[in-house]
Amino acid sequence: MTRQSIAEELESAADRIADISRADLQIILRRAALMLRNVAGVPLEPATEDALNSIAAEMKIGRADLIQIVLREWLETNAYLQVREIDEESETNGSA
Repeated sequence: MTRQSIAEELESAADRIADISRADLQIILRRAALMLRNVAGVPLEPATEDALNSIAAEMKIGRADLIQIVLREWLETNAYLQVREIDEESETNGSA
């Protein structure tokens, strides 16, 4: 499960707290606790940290988004992930 889906599940449980079973609530809370325990970031060298922050600002995207882009492209380039195919008919909003 992703952080987003766990957050949505927690919000949904809060909205129907009177109707949710104790067992379901325990499962949701344990997933959230596990996700929070695994949130620690990857320690980076100061030069790497500065470069990421500069590039993210230049591209006007968040640092986390930049890291996802860089990591995915590296994995694709080195054949650890299948290369995504871009639909030739889709709009790119000025970037290809």
